[in-house]
Amino acid sequence: RMEASCLELALEGERLCKAGDFKAGAAFFEAAVQVGTEDLKTLSAIYSQLGNAYFYLKEYSRALEYHKHDLTLARTIGDRIGEAKASGNLGNTLKILGQFDEAVVCCQRHLDISQEQGDKVGEARALYNIGNVYHAKGKHLSWNTAQDPGYLPQEVKETLQKASEYYERNLSLVKELGDRAAQGRAYGNLGNTQYLLGNFSEAIAFHKERLAIAKEFGDKAAERRAYSNLGNAHIFLGRFDISAEYYKKTLQLSRQLKDQAVEAQACYSLGNTYTLLQDYERAIEYHLKHLVIAQELGDRVGEGRACWSLGNAYVSLGSHEQALHFARKHLEISQEIGDRNGELTAQVNMAQLKSALGLGPGDEDMGTAHHYSGYEAQGARPKRHQRNNMDGLDLLKFPSEKVSKDVWPQRLNTKTKQKPCPIKSKAKRILQECSWSLWSPGRFTAPLGMAGSGVRPPVPCVEPGSERGPGPDEECFFDLLSKFQSNRMDDQRCPLEECPSEAAEAAATPVPALEERISQSSLMASPQTEEFFDLIASSQSRRLDDQRANVGNLPGLRITHNNLGHLCMEGDTQEPGDEFFNMLMKCQSSRIDDQRCAPPDSIPRGPTMPDEDFFSLIQRVQAKRMDEQRVDLASA
Repeated sequence: RMEASCLELALEGERLCKAGDFKAGAAFFEAAVQVGTEDLKTLSAIYSQLGNAYFYLKEYSRALEYHKHDLTLARTIGDRIGEAKASGNLGNTLKILGQFDEAVVCCQRHLDISQEQGDKVGEARALYNIGNVYHAKGKHLSWNTAQDPGYLPQEVKETLQKASEYYERNLSLVKELGDRAAQGRAYGNLGNTQYLLGNFSEAIAFHKERLAIAKEFGDKAAERRAYSNLGNAHIFLGRFDISAEYYKKTLQLSRQLKDQAVEAQACYSLGNTYTLLQDYERAIEYHLKHLVIAQELGDRVGEGRACWSLGNAYVSLGSHEQALHFARKHLEISQEIGDRNGELTAQVNMAQLKSALGLGPGDEDMGTAHHYSGYEAQGARPKRHQRNNMDGLDLLKFPSEKVSKDVWPQRLNTKTKQKPCPIKSKAKRILQECSWSLWSPGRFTAPLGMAGSGVRPPVPCVEPGSERGPGPDEECFFDLLSKFQSNRMDDQRCPLEECPSEAAEAAATPVPALEERISQSSLMASPQTEEFFDLIASSQSRRLDDQRANVGNLPGLRITHNNLGHLCMEGDTQEPGDEFFNMLMKCQSSRIDDQRCAPPDSIPRGPTMPDEDFFSLIQRVQAKRMDEQRVDLASA
């Protein structure tokens, strides 16, 4: 009955996960684990499903935990296909966590086992996963690397090329298998990698293939992504009108899917595209739509970008008052989110706009603020008022160097007078008597305990040129200090108990010379030393055992006579080869990189901002146009 209950719970969890309710499905899988089972294959399937459920719930640490359990169990019972699948799941989870090198190792293990077992479907999935890891690593490196427009560092380029190679191998294999859905995914990712590499014509060709397969399956989300990617690629080819048409289709599908964040991204892209087309009225229309959605979703980064874009559009129309208003909002939001580049840009824009309007640096555009009071009523956050002066701030005044040193201790305690504590022991009296010579001028500041007395004990004079030795007070103090410290050290020592006969024998035995003791110790170790080293060896071995994977610790596993033989005999008993240790060294080396502090993102990101921000798009496009307008100077 217990076995049926565990299986029933697992089947219900699987049904809920297929229906999209991963939270309830994970709860049923956890209940199945609590009940436990002796069927190793069933437990392995539960681990895998539970790890996948937590993956979709974005609880990646728990997903990693259960996929590791699945891998351990699969290796223990010698299930090669299960080991391959668990390795692939681990690779996907590690990719999300940003541990790309370890993810490649796990996905490569998935590929090797699938090829060994002749599993074509598993091989195709492994190729796709490896390409995905390199793709994510390339995007991560490109985001965190300062680069000129149109330039990719060599490491990023090589990583993206590897991703493209694995995607092409995956595409070839899924074509052989006749899997059209997998072909669509491969085309889409090939288009994205070629786009990042700057091969925009190739990217457009791949995205058109992706669009056709998405329409074939009625996949609206994939169709929306394909339209958006096609619009981005055409921007770089200078075909802004075609880009606008693709972005309009993206906007239409995002509204059908009721995805507000994607709708805002499409409005943002359309606004910038119409700015490039110099149709500023339509650009303002779409930027205002983006701004409203960003406010509804609480995306301050998106609000800042919308205000910046609106300011530029109003400047192009000659409406400097409106432009100044949005430039001020852009500055406020940039300061709030810590966008230093945005803050500097907004300050420069405000200075230029105030100069064009004939306003001084301290003048405010009160008319504009009143005219746009409805903007804040629509959901913008009120401006925060901060102190802009130093009025009412008490300054700390330092005493002059000419103040008498006898008066200085009294001035330290003008506000709070400490009541002197009665000295109850001889040690404290000695410490107080000899303390002044330690904190004399030229060595340390007077102690706070002496500040209220106003009396300075006499300092012994030292003749010029003579070496100053410790006085009787200092000797007393250090004797007292060493006495107290020696008692503390004695408390930490471990007493060695000896028998009276052994003590008498040790006292009667003459102490050998130093050379003799060294030779004796080198020839023979004492029994206590051997016991000490045995103790260390046993403790270290226990620490090593603690790090070994114990099958008995797997949650939900009930070990019986039926499965004990499988756990003990069917595991892989081969010694690891050189490839395993090379892989291990590579993974361990990347753990050092995980402990380094990553630099902050140069551009903050928000949910209403597309991955490929139009800041970089416009900058790269305009940079090429500016180069074309330059005139070469003839040499003298």
